[in-house]
Amino acid sequence: MENSGTCGFVACMNLTQQDKGARFRALHERAGCFAIPNPWDAGSARVLAALGFEALATSSAASAGTLGRCDYEVQRDEALALAQAIVEAVDLPVSADLENGFGDSPEEVAETVRRAAAIGLTGCSIEDAAGGRPAYALGLAVERIAAAVEVVRALPFPFVLTARAENYLRGTPNLDDTIKRLRAYEAAGADVLFAPGLPDLAAVRHACAAVTKPVNVVGTMGNGAVTVAQFAEAGVKRISLAASLYRAAVTGLRNAAVEVRDRGTFGFAARSMTTGEVNAMMK
Repeated sequence: MENSGTCGFVACMNLTQQDKGARFRALHERAGCFAIPNPWDAGSARVLAALGFEALATSSAASAGTLGRCDYEVQRDEALALAQAIVEAVDLPVSADLENGFGDSPEEVAETVRRAAAIGLTGCSIEDAAGGRPAYALGLAVERIAAAVEVVRALPFPFVLTARAENYLRGTPNLDDTIKRLRAYEAAGADVLFAPGLPDLAAVRHACAAVTKPVNVVGTMGNGAVTVAQFAEAGVKRISLAASLYRAAVTGLRNAAVEVRDRGTFGFAARSMTTGEVNAMMK
């Protein structure tokens, strides 16, 4: 990668980090909603870019899987290295799932966001809980987002900061408290708000109506029962896929291998892309 010549931050392929940051921000400002799928390595990123998606995001669970680990078992340096490989593989804006910022303190979150920007990312998400633990007290959670915002606002290019309220994934399925947190993170300066695990479209609609900043949801809610059009009608701006594409790929791998092991047949080959078709998506 060549250097952009601006404060040591990097450019990728044809677009500079400034260009990609501007494009990513514009996606959040135009009418309607957009999908931001989650690759797990350079190859999957190139497939998604070839399919015409306008931006990509990493998934902590999918990233962990590439290392043969479970979610929350990846360290900061490893997560950033995996994200950088994706940044360098495509000419698209890339946002990173940075879990809780790999530290409890606002200072640790700020350093993680600073390092994320330095490897070419144009966005990231910060969770308000660590690992499998309950969410931080609201005061500390807001301080952590405010510290990240301070870093983002000082960058020489647009960078989209997503603040995540983890209540529904951490045993506290309380919509009122979740919305209270989203509003607090909005007031602290977050660019996008995200409450993974909301139970249904009614809860999504309620959350979107409660804030003014763009809202991200996971598109596979209800095992894929909700459509893009329904999310858009509810007020959603951005639809991510979390680890679902990675899980789909691993499911395909398992099913093909089980066919060989248990049936002694190779029917999966007829259902697969050819090597030439795969190679064409890597160019």
